[in-house]
Amino acid sequence: MKFVQLANSLKEALAPVYLIDGEEAYFRDHAVQSIRETCALSLPELNDIRREGEELRGDRLRAFRDELRVLPMLDERRLVRIYEFYPTEREWSVLAPYVADPCPSTVLVIVNGGGKRAGSVDLRRNGGVTCVDCGRESEEMLGKWLYSLMRRKGLAPDADAVSSVVNFCARDAARMYRETEKLRLLLGEGGRVTRAVVEENVAKDAEYKIYELTQAASRKNFSVFSEILRDLLSKGYDENAVLAALTAHYRTLAEVSRMRGTDAELSAVLGIKPYAVQKNRELAARLGVARVKELYTALYALSCRNKSGLLGKTGAFDAAIAEIFFG
Repeated sequence: MKFVQLANSLKEALAPVYLIDGEEAYFRDHAVQSIRETCALSLPELNDIRREGEELRGDRLRAFRDELRVLPMLDERRLVRIYEFYPTEREWSVLAPYVADPCPSTVLVIVNGGGKRAGSVDLRRNGGVTCVDCGRESEEMLGKWLYSLMRRKGLAPDADAVSSVVNFCARDAARMYRETEKLRLLLGEGGRVTRAVVEENVAKDAEYKIYELTQAASRKNFSVFSEILRDLLSKGYDENAVLAALTAHYRTLAEVSRMRGTDAELSAVLGIKPYAVQKNRELAARLGVARVKELYTALYALSCRNKSGLLGKTGAFDAAIAEIFFG
């Protein structure tokens, strides 16, 4: 079944064994959460068990299989989750007898990031496993899901507005959920989501990637920064564009760190949303006024040297990264 069909399925009954499979992390997480809520555990510290698939090999796998028949403690059910479990034929033969005759009080959930690994069993074809497809959906299916989500959040969405959010978010369900939450806060109960509202308040994909990049830079999270940077460069951004975005970001941090007034007042002066002012103030406070000014001055100088021909774009950009993360 598709992720969007899981909720109705859980109203009818819980299956003994689930495979939550697909590259869409938001759908996977919420599928697991839906199953957990249906289990209605009063003592999750005793009856919600998590295992990593790479740990379940040989004797450990056999011991794990036997543990699946342990009865819950002071609850009706016991939830057991395995993450990233890609067994070989031989390893699956250890669990197959349990899947054919599962413990009625145990709900086993296998959570995988999509597809199968070389030499692994295709669990989606096993008759005893209820599969929940959490792969990337079509634009039409995501539009239907997002429309329902907005309605549940108390919003009144227009069809073209929903389509715009799907496209602006590059079909990323997690982003669509976050943008819906933002619109709910902005518009309030019963707020109408129009195309104009979306254009004004929902960041387009590349813009959002730049936002994530600058946030990762401010938090000195080099691994996340590098991942986002690779994605941006693969989509046509070059080092000059990213350096300009980083320079503008630290300029804004420098401005909000020194300006006085409410978030709304600074929003009017700087031309950015009050929420962005609040978050930038928090980042500036974490980095410190002196460090923010130092970073902006350094990046601005590198931009000037690049524009004047004293530095190539790659050299200027590499120097900027060194200043941000290792300066």
